[in-house]
Amino acid sequence: MKLSLCMIVKNEATTLPKCLNSVKGVVDEMIVVDTGSSDRTIDVARSFGAYVFPYPWDNDFAKARNESLKYVNGDWVLVLDADEVLVPEIVPSLQQAIQSDRHILINLLRQEVGSSQSPYSMVSRLFRRHQDVYFSRPYHAIVDDSIAELRQTQPDWQIGYLPDLAMLHYGYQPGEIASKNKLARAQAAMEQFIATHPQDPYVCSKLGGLYTQVGKIDRAIDLLQQGLQAPQLDSTLSYELHYHLGNAYMRQGNLASAIGHYKEAIKQPILPKLKLDTYNNLGNLLKELGKLDSAKKAYENALEIDPKFATAYHNLGLTLKAMGLFDQAIEAYHQALELNPNNPETHQNLGVVFMKLGRVPESLAAFKFAIALHEQSHPQEAQRLRQSLAEMGFSV
Repeated sequence: MKLSLCMIVKNEATTLPKCLNSVKGVVDEMIVVDTGSSDRTIDVARSFGAYVFPYPWDNDFAKARNESLKYVNGDWVLVLDADEVLVPEIVPSLQQAIQSDRHILINLLRQEVGSSQSPYSMVSRLFRRHQDVYFSRPYHAIVDDSIAELRQTQPDWQIGYLPDLAMLHYGYQPGEIASKNKLARAQAAMEQFIATHPQDPYVCSKLGGLYTQVGKIDRAIDLLQQGLQAPQLDSTLSYELHYHLGNAYMRQGNLASAIGHYKEAIKQPILPKLKLDTYNNLGNLLKELGKLDSAKKAYENALEIDPKFATAYHNLGLTLKAMGLFDQAIEAYHQALELNPNNPETHQNLGVVFMKLGRVPESLAAFKFAIALHEQSHPQEAQRLRQSLAEMGFSV
């Protein structure tokens, strides 16, 4: 089976080499549709042997992605964006998956590097080339709609997924989002779509999540509740709608409703790794309400799913500290720092626990790390911490 890479790009000369390197030797051809680059994007793509085709941008991602499908010669299509890379460890499983004569679509697990929300998502980026498979929706363009229609007449086609990590996505880095005005572009495209498709649960979920992110909480809740009323919701959409409602109610201060929706999200039969942020957020709310045993359990559930989830170790440490279990808190903080040594809050909280135990040299060492890290991004917090220690008679 031959595999084709399909991409749409614009001014991605910096990020594109890393992306294309990740699939070099994996795909049989690279199809790149350029929507108006003014940098060296086209030259970079061609240096990797990619076929590059121009396409005038018209604010519709689906149209641009469908343009790329016109040039595909492979039996299967892999779709990446320039800010994504294929994880090398997934290649044997991917190559085995496309040998299937039953599957029309293989969903891939993607890690959202730098995201403040869910660390993982499942994306429909590997599919069989078929005349009736195409992208729809102007933003968050997906092939799922066309595949659902195809399976109504050809139910033998199956949808599968690879459970192991397949892709890394760097598009949620704060500077990346701001520099490309991603939130505003996404909101405009989805608002245009929802105006003519008000009952579409997929866009209700995505736009509702975006509204929560930008602080339009009432609009988010209305839209997400509207999405839940759609008939025959699949488990993935049910999960996303409840998850985003949990976030929205949490931002609103309605903790009871937030907890209820997080618990409903957790009940959905989806890949457990997709639930990590829900367990974490649930733990945070339970901790805030003083339900420390339940919060501890929520973080432990997350860590059982992914023992490398540094945020859960950090929050577990906070909970154990509040419970007076200082030695266990220290262990949790150390686990967090092994995974993410550059988190100043973890160093700072570790310093607090050491101080409570009278282990002053270790406490000051932890505070010193915290101050150095705060200096890089929050110098005012570094000064505040230094001042607090000075008032206690310590110089760091």
